[in-house]
Formats: sequence, structure tokens, C-alpha cells
Amino acid sequence: MPSLFVIRGNDQGSRFEFAEPLTRVGRDASSTIRLHDTEVSRQHAEIRRSDNTYVLADLGSSNGTYVNGQRVVSHSLSSGDQVQIGSTLMLYTAPSDESAEDLAQSIDITSPQQSGDRSQIIHSITQENGSRAFELGATLAQDSWLARARSNLQVMYRTALAVSHTLDIDQLLHRIMDLIFEWVEADRGCVMLLEPEAKRLAPKVRRTRTVPGKPRSAGDERITISKTILDYVMEHHEGVLTSDARQDDRWTPAASILQSGIREAICVPMQGRYDVVGIIYIDTSTSPQEAIRHGGATKFKEDHLKLMIAIAHQAALAVEDTRYYSAMVQAERLAAIGQTVATLSHHIKNILQGIQGGSYLIEMGLNDEDPSVVRKGWKIVQRNQGKISSLVLDMLTFSKEREPQCSPADLNQVVADVIELVQVRAAESEVKLKWQPTAGMGTFVFDPEAMHRAVLNVVSNAIDAAAELEGKGRVLVSSEWDEPAELLRIIVHDNGPGIPPDVLEHLFSPFVSSKGARGTGLGLPVSQKILAEHGGQIRVETAPDQGSRFTLELPAVAPTTGTTKLQA
Repeated sequence: MPSLFVIRGNDQGSRFEFAEPLTRVGRDASSTIRLHDTEVSRQHAEIRRSDNTYVLADLGSSNGTYVNGQRVVSHSLSSGDQVQIGSTLMLYTAPSDESAEDLAQSIDITSPQQSGDRSQIIHSITQENGSRAFELGATLAQDSWLARARSNLQVMYRTALAVSHTLDIDQLLHRIMDLIFEWVEADRGCVMLLEPEAKRLAPKVRRTRTVPGKPRSAGDERITISKTILDYVMEHHEGVLTSDARQDDRWTPAASILQSGIREAICVPMQGRYDVVGIIYIDTSTSPQEAIRHGGATKFKEDHLKLMIAIAHQAALAVEDTRYYSAMVQAERLAAIGQTVATLSHHIKNILQGIQGGSYLIEMGLNDEDPSVVRKGWKIVQRNQGKISSLVLDMLTFSKEREPQCSPADLNQVVADVIELVQVRAAESEVKLKWQPTAGMGTFVFDPEAMHRAVLNVVSNAIDAAAELEGKGRVLVSSEWDEPAELLRIIVHDNGPGIPPDVLEHLFSPFVSSKGARGTGLGLPVSQKILAEHGGQIRVETAPDQGSRFTLELPAVAPTTGTTKLQA
């Protein structure tokens, strides 16, 4: 289904899907796609479906509609187009309608034993060592042009590595500036990014070359960049190389191009896929003595400008990718919050309905002075209070990392407490619950409260599964001490209907429950988390119509030694 994904603006992270013949976009509440942006008109644009394509049309908005940086009145959208309405930037994506080729029929992966594969590896190289090939090649090159080409290729290779190894924009820009100062003889430099909301350039990285034995002058402390240069670069999307502003007929005499003794400068746009995201600026100054010594030769050449444009393009692509990734992360967080709120609201609503029903019975019993009705209502209220307590404890356990509060305890006694707690529930569900502890297990070090919670969740699920057999349900809980492997096990076996394969795949995913309104989908994930915090695990064996077997396994840590041995 086609969609617009907001990558910048007040609605960042939102995805708007549409498939109707007509979709309206605007600030008005009646719009199909409503944007909370004051620069968007109430009825800003519309998207019309025409055959298999979607056409974006501006509705005479005050600020206009832009696609890939160009103002449009009507535009046929293609997947990957960036649509800007007001200060909101959106990415248009659409499913491909082309039939996919079955590549499995045209590509074979052969084993060494097959006659079709006679290849052998003769050389390999890592990414980090890849640039050394350019360095060695440059030393062998006799032609200056070839040596310069190899040198530039090495810069671009290392730039690509820097771009691919980080999602932190500040760290990326510092690496880019390091490379520029390594390969270009610049004295000062800076990177400025265009702030999406304010639409102004903001400095992000500044660098000044330190020369041993040469003190810094006052001019080194502050970089002054001509606004004329910045406006030209941003407007024309072109890089600028200048050594003397008065000799450049593109600038008017009144324009202050270079100040503070700057004689040479390079300013290039950080041009991404669709727009400019910032600029990179470097400059250098040459004293009169140095100019006479070198015959007036300049330090910056046209090749430096070309190289700087290529580096700036790589940096711009990385900035765009990082911003898009941040928007995707925010969208996933919003989706997770929405799913959590929806699931918990539904479950809490059911609990409140139970409490209301119990309260109604209590009130009726008090009015009729009937203690039996009061007791019946109170049992319902107590049961739902227990559900609230369980829900809150599960949420607290699952939502934060914690170290187990370990102490010497008897695992058999912990499980026995769980069995005693759920006996009434098992009887009400007509499930026969049996407990078989292993004799002589002794005392071990673990978190008894956490393990009580983990076992309670698993046993409760087993009772619910066995209850589906309507009077024939059985749940057997047993314990084991595997002394050679130094492992403790609690086995919960029910004779319920088993777990379907599609449910088994997501059994330990949060908020995934096969019990409908009876479950929150947090019980098993919480139990798994508790076992993992102890260095253990939960193993599941199940078969259709033969029940399920859950094994809670944790290291057997003796109180005296404090040592453990995990199963390989």
C-alpha cells in the first residue's frame, strides 16, 4: 500500500497509508492526511489515483508543494520521492507492480565436490586494510596524474569507511574533518549543517591546524565566512574556490568575499539525494614572504575543489541516512507505545469490569442483609485485585534491568508456596494439580521472590491450558537437581491441547497472548527474563493434543562456594 512517511516536522515518525482514489493533505481536521504544521494550508494538496500511479496536486496553497526540492503544481509520484509541504518533509513509498524474477532458477551455489565449482581463493583483504593498497600503488606510480588519482581514490575509500561505521552525526563530521586536514593543506575549516526547522546554517565542527613552534594569532581563533559565498553555494548548489575575490567577476565590488587576511578558500555544498543539508568550508592564508618564495603559486587547486565536493556528498548522504534512521526509530517507539497502551487498556478494562461486578454484588448483599451475596462479591473483588497486582509486578519486572537479589533458599519450598497459592484456582478450573519435589535437594543461592514469580506465571499458564479439557485437565510440577551438570530444574507438564506452531514462534514476545482477555502477554516473557538474569533458560516441548512441557533451568549455586557451572 502506498504511504507517506514523515522524516521531518511535528509529525515526525508518522506513516500515512492511502489507497483511495482521492486523498486530501492539509492542516484541517477533515483532511485524510492531517499535518500539525502551521505552514501547511487547511486544504493544501491532494493525491489522485490514476490507473496504477498517484498524482500529487497542489490546491493553491500559500507556501507551495515541493517534490525533491522543486516546487510543483502537479507531479506523478515515484517511490523514493521526497514531498515537502510547509516545513514537513515526507518520503513517498509504493509497492512495486513489476513481477519479480525467480533468481533461484538462474543462480546456483555449488559445493567444492560439484564439477561446476573449480574456483579457489587466491587473496583476501579486510576493509580496514583496503586503503593500504592505494598507498602502495601510489608509491609505484611514476606519472604524477596517476599518483594524484590514486591518492584521491584513497581519500574517498576512507571517507566511505568513516560514513559506514557510525550513526552519530557529530562523530561522523569530526572524522570527515580529520580526513580533509590530512589530505588538503588547509589552515582552518568548519562544517555547518542546515537546521531543518529554523532553515539556517549552524556550526557543528571547527578545526584549526596547529603548527609546532608557531603561536596562534587572534585571527586563528575565529573563522569569518562571507555571507555572499554561503548564499551562492546554497542557492546554486555549487562549490566555490577563490584565491582573490577582487579578480572574480561573479562578485560585485560591494560584496565582501574574504576577510581577516584570507586569500584562498573552498566552500562546498553538502548535497544529498534531494537537497543540500549543509556546507563544508576550509581556508588557508599565505604570507607575502611565502608567496614570493613560491612564485605566487596557490595552495588550492581545482582538483582540491573536486575532491571536497565528493567528500561533502558522501557526508551529506550519511547525514540524510542518520536522520531517516532516527525517524524510523521514533516511529517504532511510537508504535510500541501505542501497542502497549492498547493492550494494557483492554486488560485493565476487563479487570475494572470484574471489580464493578463484585462491588455490585456486595452492595446488593448489604442492602438485602445477605452475607452469602456479600462474600460472593468480595471473592470477585479479591480475584481482580490479584490480577491488578500481577499486572503491575509483571510490568515492573519486564520494564527494567535488575540484578537478582540472591540469598540461600530452598527451591522446593518456593515451588510449594506457588502450588499452595494456585490450588484454589486449579480446583475452580477442574484441573488436578500435582507436586513432586526431589528429596534432599538442599539449599542454593538464587532470588527466591523472582523465582516465585517465574514459576507462578508458568504454572498459571499450564492450569489455563489444562482447563480447556473440561474436567480432565492435569498439571504435574516436579523439581530436579542435576548434580554433575550443577543445574536446578523445575518441570511443569500439562495435558492441554498443546501450542500451535505459529504461537510457539512468538511465545516469549511481550503482549502476545493466546488467552484473549484472560492474559496480558507478559507472563512468559517475564519468566524468561528472570531465568536469564539468573544465567538460566526456559525450554519448551509441545505437541498437538499431547500437552506442553516447560523446563525452567538455572545454575545450582552452592551457598558455601558461590560457584556455578552453566550448561553448554
